[in-house]
Amino acid sequence: MHFCHSYYDNNSLVDSSACPLNRKQLNSHFYARPQEPVAMKSSVEFTSKLPDVGTTIFSVIGQLSARHNAINLSQGAPNFPCDPLLVEEVSRAMREGHNQYAPMTGWPALKEALAAKVAALYGQHYDPGTEVLISGSASQGIYMAIAALVNAGDEVIFFEPAFDSYAPVVRLQGGTPVGLKLQFPDYAINWDELRAALTPRTRMIIINTPHNPSAQVLTPEDLAQLAALTRGTDIVVLSDEVYEHIVFDGRAHCGMATHPELAQRSVIVSSFGKTFHVTGWRVGYCLAPAELMQELIKVHQFMMYAADTPMQIGFAHYLQHAQNYLSLPSFYQQKRDRLVKLLQDSPFKLLPCAGSFFVLASYGHFSDEPDSEMVKRLIVEHGVATIPLSAFYMDGTDNNVIRLSFAKDDVTLERGAEALCRVKG
Repeated sequence: MHFCHSYYDNNSLVDSSACPLNRKQLNSHFYARPQEPVAMKSSVEFTSKLPDVGTTIFSVIGQLSARHNAINLSQGAPNFPCDPLLVEEVSRAMREGHNQYAPMTGWPALKEALAAKVAALYGQHYDPGTEVLISGSASQGIYMAIAALVNAGDEVIFFEPAFDSYAPVVRLQGGTPVGLKLQFPDYAINWDELRAALTPRTRMIIINTPHNPSAQVLTPEDLAQLAALTRGTDIVVLSDEVYEHIVFDGRAHCGMATHPELAQRSVIVSSFGKTFHVTGWRVGYCLAPAELMQELIKVHQFMMYAADTPMQIGFAHYLQHAQNYLSLPSFYQQKRDRLVKLLQDSPFKLLPCAGSFFVLASYGHFSDEPDSEMVKRLIVEHGVATIPLSAFYMDGTDNNVIRLSFAKDDVTLERGAEALCRVKG
């Protein structure tokens, strides 16, 4: 066996004869001009589970926007900093050595704080030990709820326009996604249409309130309708409530935990990232009756085992001060109102916004171009990025509507609005 003995002599690398590379070769190896990568072609034949699914619209718009340095009114992610106190809580947890796995279902103090918050706000009591689960993002919570509770042949009803992950995740489980269209321009649920869509194969109904992208919210009357339609069935309600604290004009958040009957059949998913302006931290949570939660945990343990420990500890401390989330409605309502005012002289018609990060803008009164083309034109010609609403439909329904995000700092809102006001009506 040969060993390579190297040492520095007068600032030069000296190699023994056993070394496979001399200095010239080493320099050539490490500092050579990189070659263009060549794509590898797989020799494996397989059948895609999602043959018609490409890159998400958010990535496509993001790449096009980056090429044109466009103002970002497209992404539902705040571009302003979170509270430094939250960063300090997470940093302290890291410094104190909390850098290994958390308990599988979540940091106990965080689960207890969540249960206390839900009881205080919505009147529903969840057992922190068996009915609260900390997930690696709300997206993971949605995925594992569908994976745990939907079987091949089951039907899952949801309402379009819809967050783009619902249908693909249902299909991955062998289920059938059934999209019911909310009608432009009010985007309210037609409960008679839902009643007609129910079949013996209906296993789950996905609710999203406040709704992305329409910015509408459910009311107590809506919850009564949903309870009546599911009463006496084994239908599970998967309730996506990631914008639970972003509800405007004095409205109350009407989630499933506010209705005791619906809470008994619901999996509620929410997001710390959306609530506290830290979408990159990827931590969410799920609430469900113990029998349903047991099935989610079975999936969760094999998906990621446990969410990030320091973030969980930071959130546990941060939730002790209710004002950290109770202040959000007024905070975001000011941003909504600011963008609406800035766009009052634009050619776009803004639709009512009751909650979430978003407001819809209609342009069919001055242009009939497809919304995807409108969005591209806004990026290329006006330097502002938005999202086409057709991306939220399985069949690409186009009502000449685009989505704007106001989860941005004032400078971004002003520059974005200025660009949109330059569009010719």
